[in-house]
Amino acid sequence: MAAPTSLSRGTLWDKIRCRAAAHPNFALALLVIAALGPFLAKPFNIDDPLFIWAAHQIQAHPFDPYGFAVNWYGSVTPMWLATENPPLAAYFIALAAGVVGWSEPALHAAFLLPAVAVILGTYRLAGRFCDSPVLAALATLFTPVFWVSSTTVMCDVLMLAFWIWAVVLWVEGMERENIRLLAGAGLLIALAALTKYYGACLIPLLAAYALIDKRRPGRWMLCLLIPLVALVAYQWLTGEGYGQGMLTKAVGFTSASRKIVGYSHLASGLTGLSFVGGCLAAGVIFAPLLWRARALIFFAAGAIVITLAVFFQKGMLRVNGPLEGAARMFAETQTVFWAVGGISVLALAIVDVAKRRDRASWLLALWVLGTFFFAAGINWTVNGRSLLPMAPAVGILLARQLGRKIPAGREIWTRGVAAGLCTSAVLGFFVTQSDFLLALAVRQSARATFARYGGDPPAFWYQGHWGFQYYMDLMGAAALDLKQPVIQPGDTVVMPVHNTYISQPGPEAADVREVISVPGPRWLTTWNEGVGAGFYSSVQGPLPFAFGRVPPEEVVVYRWKSAAASSSKH
Repeated sequence: MAAPTSLSRGTLWDKIRCRAAAHPNFALALLVIAALGPFLAKPFNIDDPLFIWAAHQIQAHPFDPYGFAVNWYGSVTPMWLATENPPLAAYFIALAAGVVGWSEPALHAAFLLPAVAVILGTYRLAGRFCDSPVLAALATLFTPVFWVSSTTVMCDVLMLAFWIWAVVLWVEGMERENIRLLAGAGLLIALAALTKYYGACLIPLLAAYALIDKRRPGRWMLCLLIPLVALVAYQWLTGEGYGQGMLTKAVGFTSASRKIVGYSHLASGLTGLSFVGGCLAAGVIFAPLLWRARALIFFAAGAIVITLAVFFQKGMLRVNGPLEGAARMFAETQTVFWAVGGISVLALAIVDVAKRRDRASWLLALWVLGTFFFAAGINWTVNGRSLLPMAPAVGILLARQLGRKIPAGREIWTRGVAAGLCTSAVLGFFVTQSDFLLALAVRQSARATFARYGGDPPAFWYQGHWGFQYYMDLMGAAALDLKQPVIQPGDTVVMPVHNTYISQPGPEAADVREVISVPGPRWLTTWNEGVGAGFYSSVQGPLPFAFGRVPPEEVVVYRWKSAAASSSKH
């Protein structure tokens, strides 16, 4: 009886593979939905609330997306001053919420659309640049940075959807000399830039591609005026509406914040390599198939030297206090490992240009290296969201390099590639699950705290932002304004420990009443300074995600004694 069962299973699997091969776009879309489906109920966290609040404002006042006040940096400020992103993602949320509602599953389901668009766009572009477009699409899908980013309602994946399809239309338009396709690409660049400012980097990127392809100016230049006009109009409109152009404000914020953070170029470079290696983990997972042993040894030696140079600089890894002891050593080890992957990814782009010297290799190299330079050298902090735009390019580079190195033993090679994809998928899933568990713990800590003290007279206040603030606001709690506190003796003030822009009171001002602890992810996390994980900002640590004993989410409950000022801020 066993043989027929085995045969039927084989037949079923063959049918599935044939259907997938016949309808690759449909199969890839289903795979994206299957990958992200388990996380549709993820609570809102980190910067999600900013986009949701702006979407609420848009539904009420469509032409004034930032015309309200918010306490995001510890005190009440206009929203246009608090946010550093253009409003198109918030408009998308407002539109989606008008159809499906404001719940977590509803909005996450709406964001499946741009996630699917990214993977289908990668497949379409890879079909022109390599012989294995499915491999390129899967390598992009299974990267931790794409998987985690696709479970947020922030602007990053939506921007990338516009980005990848702008590149597709531009490449096809240049090949066909079709001005309509090129104009469509220009429109998509404008939409990408009005979703996230980094989208404007497509203008020089695609201009470089056109010059390499045609070696002369042409009508295509007119199409790149579309996003430029859109950005100028946006700058003027926001300047008229809010007294300051939002585009120049964002540039000023990046410059000022980078000076405050104060990390050296060497430290930023190492952090950038570590983030590239972890966020785009296929670079290190496929490294044995991509490189000879001596190249890997060279990569590892370079990563070790840079890591030791950075870690021995006093205060270089300042994250609310330096990493010390075993946690420091473990963070160093993980940093070296992922930095090897980061070097491998950048080397892929360089080697591809050296070997092929075609327009596709130049486009992919400028795409990858430009994104790395911005994330590690220009942006105020290294984070996964800034590196997300390079994910499709890295997936295509992997497919190009693996296709070029296929040996005679093709079956063994195919199994190796399949094993690499499975490893990438497993890692991506668990990193995304850890981020999901973190968001759950943040929401639960807010709910548990409010349930215990929210009705406690005479007054209840909270500090903290991100998801904690979002759910506290939903329950009706009042955020403490650190610049103009109205707190009185006897009031209760709660403060999440792993948060930002919080002010810890001294013992003369308040007594600790209780510490509420909620377990989150245990051995892997994307966000905790205690293990050096800072997916959303490297201020928390040099790793995009970290393995180790993860502390629980804690909320300190204070009983105020006097009107004395708080003692510390961060």
